[in-house]
Amino acid sequence: MTRRFLAPVVLGAVSVLALAGCAGGASSPASSDSSGKIKVVASTDVYGSIAQAVGGDDVDVASIITSPSQDPHEYEASAQDQLTLKNAGLVIENGAGYDAFMESLIQASGTTAPVLTAVEYNHDYPGSKEHSDDASPAPSESADDHGHSDEDGHAHIEGFNEHVWYDPHTVEDLTEAIAEQLGTLAPEHVADFNANAEAFTQQIAGLEDSLDAIKAKDAGKKIFVTEPVPVYLTTAAGLDNATPNEFSESVEEGQDVPPATLLESLQLLDSGQIGVMIVNPQTGGAEVTQVQNEAKAKNIPVIEFTETLPEGQTYISWMQSNITALSDALAA
Repeated sequence: MTRRFLAPVVLGAVSVLALAGCAGGASSPASSDSSGKIKVVASTDVYGSIAQAVGGDDVDVASIITSPSQDPHEYEASAQDQLTLKNAGLVIENGAGYDAFMESLIQASGTTAPVLTAVEYNHDYPGSKEHSDDASPAPSESADDHGHSDEDGHAHIEGFNEHVWYDPHTVEDLTEAIAEQLGTLAPEHVADFNANAEAFTQQIAGLEDSLDAIKAKDAGKKIFVTEPVPVYLTTAAGLDNATPNEFSESVEEGQDVPPATLLESLQLLDSGQIGVMIVNPQTGGAEVTQVQNEAKAKNIPVIEFTETLPEGQTYISWMQSNITALSDALAA
């Protein structure tokens, strides 16, 4: 059976929803701690790293998921997570069903902190506002605006790749939104937030330059991805994702890959058309192992792209290492 390797993580014995009644009637959370720093809560350390880069010394960032052993798709939030959200000044989530636990936390904690949802800054997201260089970031929504219906834009959307942190353009727009929201919460530090955001987006431009270098040399080369995590990045590099859709979708959903699709994938690897295979080590199963072994047998380079930050990395250093690994694999 193809299943995610990672078991759901349960950090507290009391469920979040059970604590919702205890949180009712609580006063609005302070936007800063005793040191005057804005308390930012991010669903994963990926967004925590971005928030830290923008906020600098004026923010205190807490990320709910900080380890590859914690799977955002299956994470079960704890009572401590609820308390963390309750005391937030700003909340950052991915959205589109990727970190669905955040919706329950936001509702149960009673937080009134503004919420930035990363997918809403992706141009392919249904209903997203187009961002131009001269446009202001889309306004954040408060926790009070969050609902649980399918129409609220936070449920999984068929055909949409929710791994938007691998899209440099989305991260650029989200960075601007973070700076704007932090500036609203701490007007005295607006200049610092804007300067930090500008420096960060310049670093993203450096990532885009590296992707353009791959595109100039390797545009059109076919790749195989076991899950759609890196596709925004590989598309920006001009590469052609030749993976049968049903293969990567089945792995992402933790389902068995249909036998016919597995056979099609193995034949594709045998054809000599694939230049690189990219694996998400946080998901997998027998079929993933089988195609990995086939790729190695055919001397196809296999590299790994994860969903969370490796230890000791920042968002920028992590993305650059991914791009470098991709470039090196294509040159092998």
